[in-house]
Amino acid sequence: MQEKNPGLREVLDFTGLTYFFDKLTLFIMKKKSVGPETQKEETVMENMNIKILVVDDESRMRKLVKDFLAREGYTVLEAGDGMEAMDIFYEDKDIALVILDVMMPKMDGWQVCREIRESSKVPIIMLTARSEERDELQGFDLGVDEYISKPFSPKILVARVNAILRRSLGNAGGDVIEAGGIVVDKAAHIVKIDGAPVELSYKEFELLSYFIENQGIALSREKILNNVWNYDYFGDARTIDTHVKKLRSKLGDKGEYIRTIWGMGYKFEVDS
Repeated sequence: MQEKNPGLREVLDFTGLTYFFDKLTLFIMKKKSVGPETQKEETVMENMNIKILVVDDESRMRKLVKDFLAREGYTVLEAGDGMEAMDIFYEDKDIALVILDVMMPKMDGWQVCREIRESSKVPIIMLTARSEERDELQGFDLGVDEYISKPFSPKILVARVNAILRRSLGNAGGDVIEAGGIVVDKAAHIVKIDGAPVELSYKEFELLSYFIENQGIALSREKILNNVWNYDYFGDARTIDTHVKKLRSKLGDKGEYIRTIWGMGYKFEVDS
C-alpha cells in the first residue's frame, strides 16, 4: 500500500481553510465591535421617543427639515400655520422642541411663541427670512432660544437641535448650585432667588448656570458662545449682551453679580 504523503494540493487546502477561518473571525469581530455606525444606530433608537414640532407654511421647507431630523431618529410633527401648531401643541404634551417659522398665515410665529411661553419653557428655534437685528432681538425678548436665518444649512439646524436637546432633556444629574441667594436646580429647571421662583427662558437658564459654575472667572464672549450656544453657533456675539441684559433684569438686585468686563465679556461675582 502506497504511503500517503501530504502533497501540494493538501497543503493548499489546509492553507485555504486557515485563511477562510481567519477571515470569518475578523468578520465576526467587526460585527461585534462598537464603531461610529453602531453608535449612530443607538442614537437614532434613543431619539425615536423625542418629538419635535416643525411649523412652516411652506410644505417643501417642512419636508426638508423633517427628512433631516428623521435621519437622526426624531419623531417629527408638522403644522402648516400657527393655529394648527397650537392645536397640536396643546394636544400633545410630550413635544420636546419647536422649530417655528415667523411669517405664516392665520397666526404668525411671534404670536405662537408668545402663547407657548405663557404655559411652557419648551425650547424654540425660530426660522426666518428676515435677518434684521430688531427681528432677532424681538425673538429673544419673547423667549426664543435659537434664531436661524433662511437660507440655512439643514446639517447646522440638526446640530443645534441636538445641542439644545442634550442639555434640556437630561445630563443635569440632579445638580443644585447656589450663589448669593440664587439657587439653580438643573434637574428640575427651576431658579429661585431668596426662595422666590424666577421665570427664565431655556437659554437664560443655561447662561445663569454657566455664570454660577464659573464664579470669579472673567469669561470672554467667545467662550460664553462656545459653552452656552455651542461651537456650531454662527450668530453675532451681541446675542450674549441681549441675554445678559434680560437676565440681569429678571434677577433684580442680584443682577449686579453679573459684571461687565469691558472689551472682553462678563464675570459673575458675589459681593463678599
